[in-house]
Amino acid sequence: MPRVPSAAAAHIGKRIAAARASRGVTQDWLAVESGIDSSNIRGYESGRAMVSVHTLMRIADALDVPPGDLLDGLTLDLFDEVAARRQKAG
Repeated sequence: MPRVPSAAAAHIGKRIAAARASRGVTQDWLAVESGIDSSNIRGYESGRAMVSVHTLMRIADALDVPPGDLLDGLTLDLFDEVAARRQKAG
């Protein structure tokens, strides 16, 4: 997991936090329901860590939302390495 937050990680984290908040549940509840350590949930929601596809599926299942909802609005430009590559080329 990257130590430096990326815009993509932050975007997904905000979507997870919003979905969790709309259900009115805590990070600890989400951790228990998804089987993911609460410190990891905090890391994902803060954008300090990038969630894997498998973990995203577990979180979406626990929150009873389609996984795509947690990715809505995600673009390639939000990934640091893509943005850097485009900046060098352009």
